[in-house]
Amino acid sequence: MSLTNHQILLASRPQGEATADNFRLVETPVPELADGQVLVRHHFLSLDPYMRGRMNDGKSYAQPQPLDAVMIGGTVGEVVASRNGNFNVGDHVVGMGGWQEYAVVDATQRGVLQKVDTRHIPLSAYLGAVGMPGVTGWYGLVKIIDPKEGETVVVSAASGAVGSVVGQLAKARGCRVVGLAGGPDKCAYVTDELGFDACIDYRQFPDLKSLSGALKAACPKGIDGYFENVGGVILDAVMLRANAFSRIAMCGMIAGYNGEPMVMANPALILVNRMKIEGFIVSEHMDVWPQALKELGAGVATGQIKFRESVAQGIASAPEAFLGLLKGKNFGKQLVKLV
Repeated sequence: MSLTNHQILLASRPQGEATADNFRLVETPVPELADGQVLVRHHFLSLDPYMRGRMNDGKSYAQPQPLDAVMIGGTVGEVVASRNGNFNVGDHVVGMGGWQEYAVVDATQRGVLQKVDTRHIPLSAYLGAVGMPGVTGWYGLVKIIDPKEGETVVVSAASGAVGSVVGQLAKARGCRVVGLAGGPDKCAYVTDELGFDACIDYRQFPDLKSLSGALKAACPKGIDGYFENVGGVILDAVMLRANAFSRIAMCGMIAGYNGEPMVMANPALILVNRMKIEGFIVSEHMDVWPQALKELGAGVATGQIKFRESVAQGIASAPEAFLGLLKGKNFGKQLVKLV
């Protein structure tokens, strides 16, 4: 039986803000499998902010997304055909299958496809709290911020896939946790459902002075650890409230993804407060993934780690859902449902 695959390609590189015209939907036949290969039918596609950086042609920590190629991205799905003895039809798997309905995977390459257990953890969670976003949050908190009981940890983009995990892990370690999110609904979710001690709606405090004042009220003992997803004025406001020997985990700088200048208002505070600021790419720390996934998987399976998903329907919806993610329109982890 011949199968048809629908794929989203990167058609052109953005000039400033990304648009739907940068993508192209194509239809291709699914090829026959060779020895060692498996065919995966994707159930969910992950949309993540890092993809915006890879759309550019500039130097970065990863190679640019090639033009006229399937957009890179994490996927979960089901093996529907196999010519590899390690994978059976019906196995649920996670991989980097990209923005497409099907993927032919050379499963002889170690690590390109991982079987996952969906008895206690939903399949989609392996793209969020029990996947790359969750491990990203775990690494930045545990290995860089290294919080101590009683310390104050601040998290930007707190309702998102990464930030929500950071805050819940920090609370479990006895910290005061303060989030930053856009809008009253997201802030209510962060405090009422995720258990943060406070959440600041940054849209209500658009300038450095007012945002710093809001952080002072929410963090009366100052800030010991900060998980950075945004940059810009939020980073500047946190710097003003940071304690001596505070630690910042630099995960994302979404405020500058369209090429906007990212000027730090008070860099001298790094010296004055003897701060540690460390950027990281979670894929460079595969040695800690088993430890992180053990804690994250147990937390999700028992309901101790909560998560939320925004789900777009169908491969054709991926570009608009992605552009909405960059503008903060999603609530929690952004996925595209393909089955």
